[in-house]
Amino acid sequence: MASTERALPTRTATNMTDDDAIPDEDTSEVTKLFHERLQAWKHACGYLEDYVSATEKMQHAHAKEYEKVLKTVSHPLKEGHHFDQNLGGVAGTFDTIRSNTQQGISNSHAETAKTLKGSVLPIFERLHTEIKNKTKELTKGAGKGGKLVDKARQTSQKHIEQLGQHTAAFESTGGKISAHEDPYVLQRGVYHRLNKQIIEENNNRNDIIAVQNSFAQFEAHILTTIQNGLTQFNQVVGIQAEQTRTMYGNMTSTATQVAPDFEWNGFVQRNNQVLIDPNAPPRSMSNISFPNQNHRSTEPLVAGSLEKKGKLLKKYEASFWVITPAKYMHEYKTDDDFAKDPVPETSLYLPDCMIGALDGQKFMVKGKDVSGSSFGNKLSMAHEYAFKAHTPQDAAKWYEALRGTSGSQTNELSSTSPATSRQPSAAMGPVSTEEPTKVFAEEDTRPQTTETAALDAEKREAAYAAAGPTDTVAHTRV
Repeated sequence: MASTERALPTRTATNMTDDDAIPDEDTSEVTKLFHERLQAWKHACGYLEDYVSATEKMQHAHAKEYEKVLKTVSHPLKEGHHFDQNLGGVAGTFDTIRSNTQQGISNSHAETAKTLKGSVLPIFERLHTEIKNKTKELTKGAGKGGKLVDKARQTSQKHIEQLGQHTAAFESTGGKISAHEDPYVLQRGVYHRLNKQIIEENNNRNDIIAVQNSFAQFEAHILTTIQNGLTQFNQVVGIQAEQTRTMYGNMTSTATQVAPDFEWNGFVQRNNQVLIDPNAPPRSMSNISFPNQNHRSTEPLVAGSLEKKGKLLKKYEASFWVITPAKYMHEYKTDDDFAKDPVPETSLYLPDCMIGALDGQKFMVKGKDVSGSSFGNKLSMAHEYAFKAHTPQDAAKWYEALRGTSGSQTNELSSTSPATSRQPSAAMGPVSTEEPTKVFAEEDTRPQTTETAALDAEKREAAYAAAGPTDTVAHTRV
């Protein structure tokens, strides 16, 4: 079975020549650029107008404001008795400031404002008008030609696309098309419209070239006008500035002629009975006194260095301890009151504490640390604090002070054996020769819960209190 294969219709590219029929460019691009440049010059001119106008208003306002400025120094100096009233001092400087401000500066500002408004500002206003007229000329000339080019290009593009459609249809239908759709006829129409398009493009090009050539001359005119206006502006404000500078220079000259120590020497002579003598010694803590200083309640019963046994490492560490008349035993790192705020590290309220027997240089105190907050003190548990003095004599001195302030006393010696149980023994009644010493059973040494330990501690405290300070309490630990 034989069949003839027909090739698929193809569309010939219409925009791939060296010189495109429809250039891919914005015809109004050059016109927009020139329009934008005119806008830039117009805004620059407007800025200068605003600057001159604002300067004129400022000069006019200064003429009135200097009257207010004068009022700030018109009254005599407050506390003027501190200044020397003779010539050559601060008081004379203020007299010069008043006279120059009143006579020389205010009138010059008023004259400057009139000249700026009547002579300088109109120069920039006329230039602004010329730039606006140039913008209108550009819009009506080159701008209108650009619109005609865009219209001609749209027409040409429409016919080129129509030619492309019918050349493709010619291939697919085997050449059977209507007369007005004949590609030959359509191509001649494209030539005709491209010719009209090119004519419009060339006309627009010539208009833009003319505008470009005229722009150089117009910008030179703009710059010349601006320079002329600024020159006149400088002359007007320069005269006023020179006059103001002269007045201010006279004020400054009067002030700089005052010797640096002129006023101070006069002040010292007038107030030598009030000023502080620099040769007087500075204050010292040794010379300070205050109410209730060295009151009997502030004098410690005993104070000094004690070594306290640590809870974890079981080593003795020295710190500063003191027993106060308020029956507190406080611990400090040092006895220095100045290095940092002396806040106690540990505070034991001795009436609530119990002391053990004196063993050479060692003794024990059992109680709660109350140095924390009130809420924390309620939750804290009593601990045994083992102390060691540096000498037996120091230990005896501390022990006597503790006996006079503590709540109860026992003959229990401080624990020194590492094998000693941490579980405190139960308090016993008065020792009897017939009754054997109580020994903790195995179940008494078992770990206890917090509630059980608290109940046992309360029972032991009650037993110690019932025993009395003179009773002997025997403890046997396993």
